[in-house]
Amino acid sequence: MTFADDKAVSNLRLRLRRMIEENLPEGFRGAFVEGTAGQEAANDFCRRLAEENLLTMSWPREFGGADASIWEQAALREEMWAHHEPRGAQYMGLNWVGPSIMQFGTPEQRAQHLPAIANASSTWCQGFSEPEAGSDLASLRLRAQRSGEDEWLLSGQKIWTSYASLAQWCFLTARTDNSGSKHHGITIFLVPMDRPGVTVRKIDSMLGPHHLNEVFFDEVVASDAEILGERDKGWDVIRFVLAHERIGIARYARDERILSLLAEYLPDDERPESEALRAAHARLLVKARTARLMNYRSIASTASADAPGGVSGARLATTLLDQEVAALALEVLGEEGLYADDLAPLDAWVEEAWRYARSATIASGTSEVQRLLVARAMTREPAR
Repeated sequence: MTFADDKAVSNLRLRLRRMIEENLPEGFRGAFVEGTAGQEAANDFCRRLAEENLLTMSWPREFGGADASIWEQAALREEMWAHHEPRGAQYMGLNWVGPSIMQFGTPEQRAQHLPAIANASSTWCQGFSEPEAGSDLASLRLRAQRSGEDEWLLSGQKIWTSYASLAQWCFLTARTDNSGSKHHGITIFLVPMDRPGVTVRKIDSMLGPHHLNEVFFDEVVASDAEILGERDKGWDVIRFVLAHERIGIARYARDERILSLLAEYLPDDERPESEALRAAHARLLVKARTARLMNYRSIASTASADAPGGVSGARLATTLLDQEVAALALEVLGEEGLYADDLAPLDAWVEEAWRYARSATIASGTSEVQRLLVARAMTREPAR
């Protein structure tokens, strides 16, 4: 394979950069900031992308896409993350909710959900993690009990649920059978967030508004028609979701942007500490390119496999890079790197990047889990 952009990808990057410059307000710092302006700008930008058939460009035309190549989609992710991710929460629908519904959904589910994702009119949240079942996702306890011929009652709690206060739909994991292994008996439900019995409570954190919430389900009614895939076999769906989610966030593109901007702030004298900073900057440029290429190998495997290969290694390289870049930027800039206003250097990237990097090695599976998955892949040990 080649890692160089072809003409279509290069043209797309230029097109996206023009759209970002023309459609985002001056000083845009992402969707999840205090107040409503950031979220409104992200919503408007997503609608603009949808109008130009770019929001879900890599999807098949029959599902509202443009049959674009996986490399055009990768370029879209990179340009978004290099510019404060102006899609906000919509990336979930594009990267893994929509593809999961295409892969496992019924014709009725596809007709109901895919057009709404493609035109940016629906937002999703992920109901996976629970107290005492975060990284060990298969230990979930939210239960689904039969209440009629084709109905279920959902009861339990989800936690660390990003965008739950914004979402119209929840991609929910529930326990429907306790008789077998913990990977058996899990079922995926597609549940509207305004259904009676659903309660969202925000969790204040250093990540800012909307990122973390806990969601309670108190005998929430769901139907067989809202089950995605086969009952009790939701682990197959989860594996598909996690593989696509973990390569769907191009953090390395943000890191490359920060490193590029940081170059002009590096000291140019001959003191040992100055030379050490320049050397650290050069090492991270190499690591950023390495992370990019590892992600590209995983993306390339999607052309021949349902679940991308090499995902955990690529994610480890990317998330650790995220933290190292943020730490170096703060070391170079000092206290000015903590500014979060228009006077901040590097377009106010550093303070935000440092905060977000704290969660990078936890979300979507901790670094320890990723290392375990790499080890299992190398030894061909099956998941238990």
